Amino acid sequence: MEKRKISMFEACAPLLILLLLIYFGNVKNGIKTPSLMILASAITFAIASARGGLKWKDVTPEIQKKFGKAIPALLIVVSIGFVLSTWIASGTIPMMIYYGVKLISPRFLIVTAFITCCIVSVVTGTSYGSAATMGVAIMGVAIALDVNLAMVAGAIVSGAYFGDKMSPLSDTTNLAPAVSGSNLYEHIAHMLYTTVPATIICLVVYTILGLVISTGSGAANLEAADTILNSLQLSFNMNPLLLLPLVIVVVGSIKQFATLPVMGLASIIAGIEAVFFQNISIKNVLNSMMDGFKLEMITAPGFDAAEAPAVMKTLLVRGGMVPTMGGAMLIVFAAYVFASVLTAAGYFDVILEKLLSTVKSAGSLITATVASCWLTAFVTGSGTLTIVLNGELFEAIYPKMGLAPKNLSRTLEDAGTVVMPLIPWSSAGVYMATTLGVATMTYAPWAILCFSCSIIAIIIAHLGIGIAKLEPEKTKEVSSAN
Repeated sequence: MEKRKISMFEACAPLLILLLLIYFGNVKNGIKTPSLMILASAITFAIASARGGLKWKDVTPEIQKKFGKAIPALLIVVSIGFVLSTWIASGTIPMMIYYGVKLISPRFLIVTAFITCCIVSVVTGTSYGSAATMGVAIMGVAIALDVNLAMVAGAIVSGAYFGDKMSPLSDTTNLAPAVSGSNLYEHIAHMLYTTVPATIICLVVYTILGLVISTGSGAANLEAADTILNSLQLSFNMNPLLLLPLVIVVVGSIKQFATLPVMGLASIIAGIEAVFFQNISIKNVLNSMMDGFKLEMITAPGFDAAEAPAVMKTLLVRGGMVPTMGGAMLIVFAAYVFASVLTAAGYFDVILEKLLSTVKSAGSLITATVASCWLTAFVTGSGTLTIVLNGELFEAIYPKMGLAPKNLSRTLEDAGTVVMPLIPWSSAGVYMATTLGVATMTYAPWAILCFSCSIIAIIIAHLGIGIAKLEPEKTKEVSSAN
């Protein structure tokens, strides 16, 4: 049976219905398993498309192709679990956070909050961990100093998502280039075009705010920060050699060595340091790599995991291969199956043909990508799904217009990753509001980096700044393939 011609309405229907299902399931009814709805949608539309000539044997090669492309990034995500657990066990991450807390300056609290969270989130690769540790400590200082909590929370969120966007340890930083056909290092370098201006704006605005707002007249109660400092100092033996794993990753990034071996080496060095400097057994180091670091693994004299402050659990109980391969990976799997059905059935071809007929320049293409990412993010509340779906949707368009894939991967992060904490019903928005004690819509105007990246992306695209062209040879390949 020949496949019948698909109308534009039919081509958009699967995406619209999927967005509605996730919206009503996740946002309205609190169902926390969007992967089930995505898979259900994929199966439903595969069955519905059968009457148009689609066969499952047409879908299977698409799934294999998409997962084949994603495997390198998924392996890196797994390695991130190893890195985080060993870096915690070695004391590398605890030492970075320890000295990060010491940077807190009451006079410049807002800008310091941003800078400190930037550092911690880049080192750890997690916005949640940065907000739950440094963010909580800084909010305690802000309350004591009677500083505007919305401004401080906005600066914390901006700093936390700086690292979520730029850190090679972040899952989204690895996922975006994987779905767009770019690679990790060129993706990070290309994001500087939008991230550097956004960061400068943050630094200027937060510094000015710190100079013009007044603080309370009472003495500052730094109990929250002191709790973190004292706990870390008593739990880990800190020395400059603990920075060696970080140096390895930084040098590897600058030299653009293969990501997986670099992270593997950094994890091995950190594991060795955990044994020699922190007296953690080899067995516990290996267990942490599998299941994540646990407070019970700390061997410092006088440390009792049962008596440890709650902030220690928030700060250190992370990492491991099994936790890292959790919910986000299931969403990626489900999204790829869904995208494979749409590709095999010809839905994407119809949408792409329409987009190509209306998008005439790099500026209009990136604007369309930003708009699509914002729409997906606001409806689904899922950063992972936003990146995967829009990566699949726009991947073929950029090369056809002579644009390098890293333009797409950058835009996916500018309008996908960093916007999530601005959405009150997203998991990121709920988490940040709950953790920092400030409502999402209250801190959102001050989370400057989270919305300025999208604006800057559109502006520089229309000005032709930071737009990487596809190499002539690859442009010919794309043209001949079509």
